[in-house]
Amino acid sequence: MEAVIEDKGRIERRGIEKMRCLRVWLAGCLLGVACMAYGAQAGQTAAQKPVKPKPRMVRPNDAGAPAPTRADMLRGAYGPYRANNDLLYYHLDIRVDPAKKFIGGKNTIRFRMLKDGDRIQLDLTDKLNVDKILFGATPLKYERDGSAVFVDFPNELRAGQTYSIDFYYSGNPPEVGRFGGITFKKDVSGHDWINTACEGDGASVWWPNKDQWRDEVNSMDISVAVPNGLMDVSNGRLTSKKDLGDGYTQWNWHVSYGINNYDVALNIGNYVHFGDTMGPLTLDYYVLSEDLAKAKVQFAQVNTMMDAYQHYFGEYPFIRDGYKLIEVPYSGMEHQSAVAYGNLFKNGYLGRDWTGVGISPRFDFIIIHESGHEWFGNSITAADPADMWIHEGWTTYLEGLYVEYRWGKDDAIKYLNGLKPKIYNLRPIVAETGVNADPTEDQYFKGALMLNTLRSVVNDDAKWFALIHGVYQHFKYQNITTDDMVAYFNTHTGMNLTPIFNQYLRHTDIPRLELLFGESPNLVMYKWAADEEDFAMPVRVGTPGHWQMIHPTTKWQWMTSPLSKDQFQVDTDHYYIDVNKQ
Repeated sequence: MEAVIEDKGRIERRGIEKMRCLRVWLAGCLLGVACMAYGAQAGQTAAQKPVKPKPRMVRPNDAGAPAPTRADMLRGAYGPYRANNDLLYYHLDIRVDPAKKFIGGKNTIRFRMLKDGDRIQLDLTDKLNVDKILFGATPLKYERDGSAVFVDFPNELRAGQTYSIDFYYSGNPPEVGRFGGITFKKDVSGHDWINTACEGDGASVWWPNKDQWRDEVNSMDISVAVPNGLMDVSNGRLTSKKDLGDGYTQWNWHVSYGINNYDVALNIGNYVHFGDTMGPLTLDYYVLSEDLAKAKVQFAQVNTMMDAYQHYFGEYPFIRDGYKLIEVPYSGMEHQSAVAYGNLFKNGYLGRDWTGVGISPRFDFIIIHESGHEWFGNSITAADPADMWIHEGWTTYLEGLYVEYRWGKDDAIKYLNGLKPKIYNLRPIVAETGVNADPTEDQYFKGALMLNTLRSVVNDDAKWFALIHGVYQHFKYQNITTDDMVAYFNTHTGMNLTPIFNQYLRHTDIPRLELLFGESPNLVMYKWAADEEDFAMPVRVGTPGHWQMIHPTTKWQWMTSPLSKDQFQVDTDHYYIDVNKQ
């Protein structure tokens, strides 16, 4: 609009009034509605002014990866004092005082030395106190560097031997991150409500541990003492509760599988319990009493979710520990065998249509997404946060599989394509390793659409479903990298899919199919524009119902087609690509 006004002023200064009127009249004839939108007529009203689109807000971690801090490096690097030992077992034994917002106790840490050494690295936020660290009855010396705690032993520990220490700590943990790390709140009835959620911030914000992803304990016990009248719901199977005789009750949970540290959870509140079973699998639900009726209706979706994911990937991974869904005051988290739920007992995501295409209001997003992490994220875990798409891209793709299981492939494809507006393509999905990187949120949506694209590359649904079932069965209960995943796909498809994975995961841009028409009648030239020099992904072109598979590379090829440029289509519903037709 400014340019039009500026032009009118210039004409008026020249004193050519007739020319001004003629221009306005011609603009009205030629541009019609466009003239009104841009205010070419002097008598334009406020209602006719163009509505500027709202600028798209870029999520902070999509804009660019910040340089790692010293704290990131200390936490992210798998240095010599992490690599010299293998975790075996934790027993987290703590007391929580809601009135004082205080936590204290100890973590017994059992580990096997992989190399001779007299130092190991653990982690605890510097906002909490290290009270003492005991090796048997012997106090150990330690050094703190931010949240890193370097523990020194009086004598060298021998490779192959198993050792145990007791790490005592206490203090008032601060709230950090999106969900608070650990929060001390009240429910609507005034009861204390204390919950943890610390994936990005690290478990060391509220308890001492080896705070990285590569090494997990094989099993764990969790003992939490809380004031009488409150309940703690943590991971694993409830083994006992004990009245301590001092106004506190201790709740004891046993985790019989490996567990990553950020999955360890406290959920302390005035909970009521109900449950169900699916064969040998127990389904336990913990909600506030005022939400019991709503929960009994909404949580019925768990059974269908279990049916769907077990259909595609196999048995629920933590059957000995059971499945729990626990009400929390934030949207949700995938805590192993203790999934946190805060979706307001509504379908969609907090009552909203998550992908904007009318499908997500059919189901509860948090139940479906966070429970999917039991397979991808908790059973299969990335060895480094840099590869977190293995958690989030896969689990977002599982949402589409759930839709397909319930309502068919067409709705699944529609649902997944609804994710496209959420993608920014500003930096690669796979981040820098060893620095506690925070990957772009594109890992969710672009990761899922990459997997949907690979399904079309395989181009055989029976093989595809066998392939993804095999991926899970091969890697379950393991900590893996992107390279591990790519190698499996290459081996079991007999295809070199590395350039495709690299293009979507390790570069910013998605592949662009270049199409050139008109060099001669019925001739179409085509090639991929991609960062990977040997990118050669097959793709379907033509018209829906009459697709033709072509095999572009990064070099020009050509084909004949009776379709005009406008008629010629590319199957962008099943391939996440850009198309440039010229």
